[in-house]
Order: sequence, then structure tokens, then C-alpha cells
Amino acid sequence: MQEGSPSKTAFGVARRRAVHQVLDHPPLVLDDPVAVRILGPQAADGITAEREKHNNQFSRAMRSFMVARSRCAEDHLRSAVAAGVKQYVVLGAGLDTFAYRNPFEQLRVFEVDHPATQQWKWYLLTEADIAVPASLSFVPVDFEEQTLTEGLAQTAFDFEKPAFFSWLGVTPYLTLEAFRATIGMIGSLPEGSGVTFEYALPRELLSFKEKIALDMLAERVAIAGEPFQLFFPPQEMQQELRRAGFGRIEELTSGDINARYFKGRRDGLQLRGNVARLVTAWV
Repeated sequence: MQEGSPSKTAFGVARRRAVHQVLDHPPLVLDDPVAVRILGPQAADGITAEREKHNNQFSRAMRSFMVARSRCAEDHLRSAVAAGVKQYVVLGAGLDTFAYRNPFEQLRVFEVDHPATQQWKWYLLTEADIAVPASLSFVPVDFEEQTLTEGLAQTAFDFEKPAFFSWLGVTPYLTLEAFRATIGMIGSLPEGSGVTFEYALPRELLSFKEKIALDMLAERVAIAGEPFQLFFPPQEMQQELRRAGFGRIEELTSGDINARYFKGRRDGLQLRGNVARLVTAWV
């Protein structure tokens, strides 16, 4: 993201989650009553007015992936909470809304993001009259100046207890050094800790059509000032996670995600191609 400015891709992701609430058929993959509210009072009308744009094949596939990855993270979080985890860290939180609809009374939520993006989110929350719950801590971290560990250390986060992390829409924008620092920090936490994130496959592993899709998306995020720079072959990702201390790993292809979340739908929602994979790893 550009220094001193909120993330432009964060708005795009939030808008796609909101589109899911307004245009897609029930049952929703991600039922998020805050997704539209946080974008302002005109958001729903604006989405409806642009229905045709949101329902082309590319937009539906992108929306499908974004709501599925959030649903997957929240499904695994639910399992973690059932196992006794009481800390949830949203890395690169952007306009994520889980903290404002958190159903778990005992769960403390930590939203980590760049200070400029968090300031923008504060403004949107205030304008939408969305209350900030006492169970939420904002963790402003400029990764050029401090580490995730340093940022969390300034909050009530307990490094001696397990935590679950969502890390969505972040890793393709990172350097390898930054990826390893974060995954290593999570892997050093107590047993029962976990993380859900996605990673992008190298271009040489993609089909012709998948390369076209990747190139289209890469051009969009580069124009927004947030270019892709990190890709992993699946075997290398497994090795990275094992070295970082993770013992149990679930990796979902597009076909796996479609079978889990989009089977039998009649509104055209589904993932197309295999440009990225969704991973959940447990310490």
C-alpha cells in the first residue's frame, strides 16, 4: 500500500463482501449483516445499480473466493474457540467486520493493520454508527517500523496462550522475509494456535486461462499501488509451514472450495481456475 494512505484493495474486498449480501441468493456463504453498513448508507443502492458489472463471470469468481476464504477462516475459528482458544488476530484486517458481529463472549479480537488504514476504518465505523465492542483491540502496525510481535506486545495479547489468526488477502503482496517472520511468530505460539491464509501459485504452474486471470488481477492491484510479489509452489509452502512449527495442515484447491461452499448453488457463484490455494495450519 502507498505510504500514509489507506489500502485501496481493502475497499475492493469489502465491496465484494457487501455485493454478496445484496445480490446473491440465500443461503449466503458468508452471512455478514455489517458488510453493507460499513460502506455507508448509499452502498446497497450503488451495488444494485451496478448489478450487471458485479454479475460478470470474473466478478462472480472473485467474489466467490473472497467470501469463501472469510467463511473458511470463521469456520476454523469456531473450532478453535470450541477447543478453548480465546484470542483471534485479524492480520491485514482492512474492513473486516467479524469483531462487530462476534458471537463468542469469551473471545478477544485483535485487528492488525497499517495506521492509515485503521484511521480510515475508524472514520467509516463512526459514520455508520457501528459501535466498537470492548472485546476488540486495534493494533496499528507499520511493518517498516515494527514487527507483529512488537505491535501485539503493546496490547492485552497473551503470548503464553494459543490464538487463531486470519491472514486473508495479504501474503501475495509480501516479501519472502516478511512472510517467514509472520508465519514463524504464529508457529512459535502454544499448541492449539492456528492460521487461515491464501497463497498464489507461480505463473509457470498455471494454465493459459489461469495466466490470463492472474494477469488481469495483477494489473488491477498494481495500479492500486499494491503489486503481487510472492508466489509458492504447493510443495514449498508445505515445507515453509513445517519449518515454522505447524504440524497439521489443510490445503484447499478451487475444486475443494467449490465442493465445500458452492455445491448445488443456482446463482453462478463458484471459483474458476486454480490461481490460489487456501490453507489452514495448526501448531
